[in-house]
Amino acid sequence: MLLVCRFRVSDPETFTARVKQALELLTAQKGCHKGTLARSTDEDDRWVLTVEFESVVAYRRAMSPFPVREHVIPLLSEALTDEPAMYEPTLTSAGGEVEEHTSLLAEDAFTVRLGEAAGPTNPRR
Repeated sequence: MLLVCRFRVSDPETFTARVKQALELLTAQKGCHKGTLARSTDEDDRWVLTVEFESVVAYRRAMSPFPVREHVIPLLSEALTDEPAMYEPTLTSAGGEVEEHTSLLAEDAFTVRLGEAAGPTNPRR
């Protein structure tokens, strides 16, 4: 799973210190592979934080410890909310090789309303 949070930042020094602490806490959790903070080259107040997790379960577990809830959750709550934040990989590539990933979402994931779903039966392609 990939967490993508975009921010509009007025105080870069304070923000980067908070993100550094958040990344230290998150990447120390089992199942958290890596995190990156990047600044826009087009708009100086725009930043993006990406954190890669092994799975949805790893993401949820990583968010559970008290220090994470104390420092990371408040930071993430300041992210811009006009787009989704969690994404699952479809294709990944390293060293010239591309790996295709099967979705863990059910085929009807975007067609069933709240309270109607019984659980995934077939992965979405």
